[in-house]
Parts: sequence; C-alpha cells; structure tokens
Amino acid sequence: MVMPFHRRKPLVRLLWAAASVGLCASAQAQNADTVEVRAELENMSGVARSASEGVISGERLRAMPLLRPGEVMEMVPGLMVTQHAGDGKANQYFLRGFNLDHGTDFATFVAGMPVNMPSHAHGQGYTDLNFLIPELIQKVHYQKGPYDAQVGDFASAGTAHIDYLRQMESPLAQVTLGQGGFQRMLLAGSPAADAGQGKLLYGLEVFRNDGPWQTPEDLRKLNGVVRYSDGSALNGFALTAMAYRSQWTSTDQVAQRAIDQGLIGRLGSLDRTTGGQTQRYSLSGEWAWLQGDTRTRASAWWLKSSLDLWSNFQYCLSDPSIQCPTGDQFMQREQRQAMGLSLSQSVPALWGDKAVENSYGLQVRQYNIAPIGLYATREREVLSTLRQDQVWQRSTALWFQNEVRWLPWLRSIAGLRADAYQFDVQSSLPQHSGQTRAHMTSPKLGLVLGPWHKAEVYLNHGYGFHSNDARGTTQPVDPVSPLVRTQASELGVRWTVRPGWTSTVSLWQLKTASELLFVGDAGTTEPSRPSRRTGLEWGHFARVGQHVALDADLSWSRARFTDGDAVGPFIPGAVTTTANLGITLDAWGPWSAAFRLRYFGPRPLLEDGSVQSASSLIGNLRVGYRLDVRNRLSLDVFNVLNTQRNDIEYFYASRLPGESVPVWDRHVHPAEPRMLRLSWSHRFD
Repeated sequence: MVMPFHRRKPLVRLLWAAASVGLCASAQAQNADTVEVRAELENMSGVARSASEGVISGERLRAMPLLRPGEVMEMVPGLMVTQHAGDGKANQYFLRGFNLDHGTDFATFVAGMPVNMPSHAHGQGYTDLNFLIPELIQKVHYQKGPYDAQVGDFASAGTAHIDYLRQMESPLAQVTLGQGGFQRMLLAGSPAADAGQGKLLYGLEVFRNDGPWQTPEDLRKLNGVVRYSDGSALNGFALTAMAYRSQWTSTDQVAQRAIDQGLIGRLGSLDRTTGGQTQRYSLSGEWAWLQGDTRTRASAWWLKSSLDLWSNFQYCLSDPSIQCPTGDQFMQREQRQAMGLSLSQSVPALWGDKAVENSYGLQVRQYNIAPIGLYATREREVLSTLRQDQVWQRSTALWFQNEVRWLPWLRSIAGLRADAYQFDVQSSLPQHSGQTRAHMTSPKLGLVLGPWHKAEVYLNHGYGFHSNDARGTTQPVDPVSPLVRTQASELGVRWTVRPGWTSTVSLWQLKTASELLFVGDAGTTEPSRPSRRTGLEWGHFARVGQHVALDADLSWSRARFTDGDAVGPFIPGAVTTTANLGITLDAWGPWSAAFRLRYFGPRPLLEDGSVQSASSLIGNLRVGYRLDVRNRLSLDVFNVLNTQRNDIEYFYASRLPGESVPVWDRHVHPAEPRMLRLSWSHRFD
C-alpha cells in the first residue's frame, strides 16, 4: 500500500479517525501493571565478553523522549546522534572518537538484518534508522570494539542488534501532535492466539512534520511492520516484513556568515529545494533449534531500497557567474536489491573438567546497485550526469569462536573470522569500470577474570575492518584498498555495587590502517591517513527505591593521525568528551517521568586543530499521566533549556551568490529550539 503524499492536505483527520476506530474496538480494561514502565538493567555478570557490552530493554526505550527514531541509539553509552539535513535522511553518529558519519565503523542490525549499506550513493555504511518504530523494540544489544567473531564489516567501533517484539500484551492506538505541524499516528498490537498457535505482531505508523525551519520540512512518512513467530528466540522462528516510504524538504548545513550577515535566519536555508525521497522494503526470517545443549541458528533476508537525495553544500563554488543562476545543487541516486544468509551452531563440550563452548558460522551477502549516480541539478531538475554506475558486490565469511571456563574465576573467548569480497563496477566513465577481489582474516581474544567481590575484569584484543566503496577500488588513479584493517584493545571492569547498582569502566585503544572513505558529495574516493584513538569510558546504572532509576555515562577520547604529516594530527569531527545523565520515575501513582541531559563536547574541524566546534548541552523531558487503566497522556519537551546549539559543524570553502571568491567558513546545522509534543495512547484488549 502506498500513501499519496500531498503537500497541502494535513493528516490530522486521518489520525483521529484511525484512533477512533481503535477506541470503538475496545471492550474491557487491561491490568494497570501492563502500562507501567520499569527502568531496569539486565544483569551481564558471567555473560558479557567485554566491559562495554550491554543490553537496553524496550521498556527503558519507551520511557525516554525521542525527537527522532534514530535516537534510540543514544541509549548506548557514549554514542551521540545528530542530523545535518532533513529528518528523512540517515542520522549522523559519534562514538569513541569517531565521526561515524552515517554509520561507517558501527554495525547496526534490525530483526537480524544488517542496516549499513556498502557502496552507498551518499556515504559508505549508510545507516538509515528512520523506519524504526520504537514502541515495537524488545531490546538493543550493543558491543563496543571488534571483539565478536560473528560480526565483520563496519564493526570496528561497535555493534548494535535491535530486535522487535514477538507479541504485544495488548493492542495500542497512539496519537501525537506537536509544534511545527507534527502529527503521528501509531496502531500496533497482536491478535489473540490460541494456545499452541503462532504469534502475530503488526505496526502501522503515519507521520507528518514541518519542524521549526523557515522552509517547512514537509516530512511525510508511511511505515509498516508485520511479524509472525512461533516458539521462542532459542527454539522457534520469526518472519518479518517491513515497508517504509518518506519524502522531505531539508534545511542543509549553511554558512555561518549567511546568518551573521542577515541573509537568512538561524533556521533558514540557502536552497529551498534540497531534500529527498526514499523507500525501503524487506523480508527476513530467523530460525533457532535447540537440541539438547546444541544451539543452531539460521537467518535469511531480502531488501529493496531506493534513495533520491538533493543537496547543496557550497552554493556557487562551481558556478563561475556572480549571481549564480545554476548553483551547486547535486543529486545522489541509487536503487538496490540485496540479500543475505547466515548459519551458525554452538556446541558445548568438556575438555577434561573444563566447560567449553565452540561456535562457528557462515555468512553470505550480495548487493546489486543499479543505478548509482551523481548528477548536477537545479531545483531538483537534472542538468547533467556526472557519473552513473552499476555495482555488484558479494561477501562471504567464515567464523569460529571458542569459549572456555578454565577456573571458577577465569574464562577465555578466542575467535577467528575470515572475509572474502568481490566487486564489479560498470561505469559511465569507462576507465572507472573493473573488478577487484580482497580478503582479510581477523583474530580476536578476550579474558574474563572474576567475579571477585561482585566485580569482573575484562581484557580484550582483536582485529576488525571496514570495506570501502566499490567504485573507489576500480578508479584508475589512486585506487583504494577494498578492506581497511583496524586493531583494538580494551581493559574494563564491571562492578555490581549492590542489587540494582552497576558500574563499568573501560580503557580502550583503536588503530586504523587508513581512514579511507568514498566521498559521495564529490563522487570520488579520497585516501586518508593512519590513525590511533585512545579513550576512557564510565557508565553507571542505579535503581533507587521502588520508583526512581538513574543512569549516567562519561566518555573521553583522543583521536590523532599517526603519519606525522605537516598538515596536522587532528582528525576532523572526532569528539573528545561526551556525557549523559538520565532520571526515570516509574509509576508514582498515576504519574511517570523521564529526563535526559546530554553533553556533546567540542571537536576539531581542521587537521591542525585551529578551528573547533562549539560544545552543546541539551535536556529532554517526558511527563506521563495515566488517566485510567486504558488511557494515558504524555508530554515531551525537547531542548527544555531552549539553548541555541548546533547539531553539526563543518569548516570548508563555499561561495554565496554575489561573492566573487570562495570563502572558508564554519558551516552549521542548528538543532531544533524548544519543541512540545503531546501524546494520547489507548490500550485495548
């Protein structure tokens, strides 16, 4: 089903009509306990393989105010989520001294499917999470560092596995209205099933938002999920179908001088026709068999997606005329089909009196991207084709992992992963066509000591990698390495201070052989330099009494190029310090509340460190009130302090209309001012 997107027709009547249907269907009240939010932390003692591994429950996520779906990732300690264009575009992520751009070096999975897109039109490892429906998330399992043999490409900084529920306890109808023309309707639930029958989960989201921007964002989104499952995650299966479509007008980052000179307002745009449209359709299946103590898993997935993205970051730099009638707008376009298969088995055994578990698996992924192109445009009209390609990419991986408990206080995790890649590029520029192959082996080792006095000590060392854009591997001048190796080490402690109180501390280091990336905005691949990052992380979760939970994390990192180039050692965009503080109030009578305070530290914008971004501090608040056992109201307040901060800052050359020469300047995308959203949710049997 495809929803017609019409600029002038609001969705509010549709929202209220659909919610009314849900109300008419309700008959009996549900138990009040099912709507309470419990902020708990899963106990990882004796289970975790590193100090920086953890699980975030869906209950904690649903308690939090989320400005956009991708912010579920901010519950991963130290991970920051921003946006430098319209909300239909993938977010920008920061973690462990990385400006991850749209996802490179952080591997993300949803319902067993990889989300990162290799050889993407806009950026390598593009991770668009706008199709997420947060209310349906069961948990997020995250791991930092490349220490898990089951995960390969893009996992150097870390990995997140997002899983959906198999069944909701009761159907949900929810309507949210807010400033800036925000309208959202969600219908989700699970039909009642007889004992012994499978479970069905469905979710339908209709979304509209203009935002605070002087040029309305006009974001329209239609999103749906259907999931059928039987059994459990250990012994059963789940089949998931997803469909997502959106279109938007974006306010891209703008030159600071345009704001200072009064050419535009702080929330204004220098090109009112930038934006995009995207579609994503997928089918996936996960199977698990438990035979005695042997666990077997299999998964398969298929994806079809497309993106048309119009951007203008330099305005008139390539247009020689003063008044700039053509401008520098360009479009990135791609259509892709992808599929993948994964098989694994875990077999327990005994080495003498030592408990052992051996795990091994096979993974295959294939991507067919045609066309993938870069075009010069004006007001979304194509002027010329700069480059257009067809890309075929395949990867195959074998992995093995061995876990041994040598002593009551000592266990080891050793792994080995082997990846092989094939690239085939057919380009409109014949000299850029060609085929390449590459392979890489990645060993990993971890030691866990303890517990002693409710504390465990973790030592980890491992190798990882990320792939580069296929088009860069076949270019005739300075072709890039298809696979870039990384090496990481970590020393950490996890301490359960008391029941419900857990602290973690991690000291880590990560080396990258070369930060090679395809620069989609220019249509070229630019080799970068070797680097080293070191850092220290602290995280704490505390359950205080029956109703209050506190969580906090602090991350510091130092990121530097290591080749001694005179241009400077600083890595642009590498954040030094981040911090989060969260307070959750659970079911205090009819009331509940959640508050999160986020600090995003300064970042160097040039290699010599002469230009730094500003830091930012933002707080988000949610207050909920239970009207009765079926109905609930909640108010979200984003940017409570109404601070004028920037989501992102860059420093590069651009030329405004009327300027005779390019000007190096700070380019910024402001964050939203204080925004209010009111939600009404209804649970029915």
